[in-house]
Formats: sequence, C-alpha cells, structure tokens
Amino acid sequence: MLDDLLIWLQNWITSIIQTIGYPGITFVMLVENLFPPIPSELVMPFAGFLVAKGELNLVLTIAAGTLGSVVGAVVLYYIGMLAGEPLVRPFFRRFGAWFLLSEADLDKALGAFTRHGELIVLGGRVVPIIRSLISLPAGMNRMPMGRFILFTTLGSLIWTSLLTVGGMLLGAAWEQIIGFVEIYQDIVLVLLAVALLIFVGVRLWGRFSGSRSPAA
Repeated sequence: MLDDLLIWLQNWITSIIQTIGYPGITFVMLVENLFPPIPSELVMPFAGFLVAKGELNLVLTIAAGTLGSVVGAVVLYYIGMLAGEPLVRPFFRRFGAWFLLSEADLDKALGAFTRHGELIVLGGRVVPIIRSLISLPAGMNRMPMGRFILFTTLGSLIWTSLLTVGGMLLGAAWEQIIGFVEIYQDIVLVLLAVALLIFVGVRLWGRFSGSRSPAA
C-alpha cells in the first residue's frame, strides 16, 4: 500500500514538473512543506535529472524549489502564530503530566527559541521530519518575520541545492537519492529516540528521587 502511494506520488510529481517546469517545482515544494508525507527527495532530484538532460536551468531550478519551500514555511509560521498558543498551552496544562511535561517546559522551549531561533530554523530546514514542522514553533514564538524568512531561505537553499545537484550527478539513476535520504532520516530518528529515552529517564528519576526525599 505504501509503495503504491509512493509510486503514485512520484508519477504525480514528475508529471507536474515536466508539464509546467519551474512553477511546477515551486508548487510541489510548497505542498511538500505543508504535507510532509510528500518527500522533497522525490521532487528536487528529478528536477536535477532534467537539468542534466538540458531541459531545465540549474540556478532557476534551485530558486524555484527554494521559493516553494519558503512560501510553505511562511504558511506554517502563521498557523503556529495563530493556533499555537490557544491550542498547545491548554494541552500542556491539561495533559502535559501524562507525557512528563509541564507548562514550564513549554516556556523553556520557547525561551530557547527566543535565544537561538535563527540557528534552530537554519539547522531544522536541513533535517528530515522536522524541516517543515520547525516553522510552527517559530510562529508560536513570533520570531521576527524578516529573520525567519532569511534563515528559512538559507536552510531551504542548502537542502534544495544538495538534492538538485545530487539528482543532476546521478542522472537517470536520480531515484538513488531516496535511499541516501532514508539513511540520513533513520540516523535522525535514532538520535531523536535516544534523546527521548534520556529525557524520560531523567524525568522519571527526578520524580522518583523527589518522592523519596521527604521520607528520608
């Protein structure tokens, strides 16, 4: 079922790019940012393959992909700004304890974004899984739009350039990029899982130690 969906997505993406060119790249990358299940590694490497064939220009291809990524990120930024606080903070208050989280943790996360938001956005744009979602906390924290667009553009430019050049170099074998990105994504997932386990362990130990202190 999943393989069939990927094949359908690949056919849909390649058809749009071949039919309308640069606007198609921009459109698909915009949609990819709003709906992360659509992988960018199906978009830009194929566009890079068309660059290698002489059907597209490298600079315009990267620019079109970056533009779509930035526009999609801005949409998610405003979703985070308008819906983040009203939805997320009440959730932390009511259900946070079930996830070993508190409203103070939310404030700490937003505080970290205030201090290091530029680096978080820039780095997040080149990390699978969170590259689109990173725009939500940026909007929730009301990161200045000029800085948000600047660092989103830089991160998106790096990501689209790597995928496009990779597809150009691989040529007809551009689909091999998917395997490389999946390995990278698996590494990210393992690191996130380890970080989560450490977080849970520290929180549980803190609660266990706190519950024993009065008795001691």
